[in-house]
Amino acid sequence: MRTYTLTPSEIKHRWYLVDAEGVALGRLASAVAQMIRGKHKPEFTPHMDGGDFVVVINASKVRLTGRKREQKQYFRHSGYMGHERFTPVARLLETRPERVVQRAVFGMLPKSTLGRQALRQKLKVYGGPEHPHAAQQPTPVSVRKGA
Repeated sequence: MRTYTLTPSEIKHRWYLVDAEGVALGRLASAVAQMIRGKHKPEFTPHMDGGDFVVVINASKVRLTGRKREQKQYFRHSGYMGHERFTPVARLLETRPERVVQRAVFGMLPKSTLGRQALRQKLKVYGGPEHPHAAQQPTPVSVRKGA
């Protein structure tokens, strides 16, 4: 018996709509990363892009558990000595809430060209309830809100 491998002609990309309002950030990122990668499909093939497009709305209303809103910081470095920058997640949620969801999903994707390509092409994140992808007729998906 041979292992089934997906061929490029068999790939079908669907569109999903996820509402992030009241959903914990980690649960949201985990569910979205699986859909982008295609792991929710029975014909998942690790070396091929068989994932689906995901539109996340209401990113500004995502829930952070514990004291993460006050304590969590994002780190970046310019490459020069002493030029590290720390951005609090509370400030990023006010100014660019899409980035918080994108960074969380990126952390759950493989660090390869396939993972970077999937993040760049398949993830669409919007801070409010409006999105320009109505023509694709995305299927609404609910992510468990959890405790």
